[in-house]
Amino acid sequence: MDLEVLPTLIIPAAELSWRFSRSSGPGGQHVNTTDSRVELGWNPGTSLALTDTQRTLLLTRLASRLVAGVLTVTASEQRSQWRNREVAMAKLAAIVAGGLAAAPPSRRATKPTRASHRRRLSAKVQRSATKQQRRRPLQD
Repeated sequence: MDLEVLPTLIIPAAELSWRFSRSSGPGGQHVNTTDSRVELGWNPGTSLALTDTQRTLLLTRLASRLVAGVLTVTASEQRSQWRNREVAMAKLAAIVAGGLAAAPPSRRATKPTRASHRRRLSAKVQRSATKQQRRRPLQD
C-alpha cells in the first residue's frame, strides 16, 4: 500500500521496509503471543519518489533522525498489528511532510513602543518603592 505524504508526493510501497516484534507493556497474554509492534523504515537518500531538492532538504532537516540513512518510525500503541501499521504510516507521513514544509518567516526585530517603555520603567520604580518600604528604618 503506497503512502501518500502530500498530494504531490506518494511513497511507493516497495520503498518501505517493515519489521514486526513483540510489543512491551500491558495487554496480558495477548502481548506475549503476537508481534504487534511495528517498525517502518524508509530511505530518503535512495527514494525515487523525491526530487533532488526534496531529497537534499529532507536529508539536512531530518539528519538527526536518520540511522544509516534510514528514517525509522515505531508504533506499539494499539493491540492490533494492522492498526499499528496505520499509526506508523501516519507518523512517517507527518515527519516527512514536516521536513518538506516551508520554513516559517524569520522574526523581524522591532523597537518597543514609547508607551511600553514608560510602563516598564514605571513598574520598576513602583517595585523598587515597595521593596524600600519593607526595609527596616535607619536608626540615627
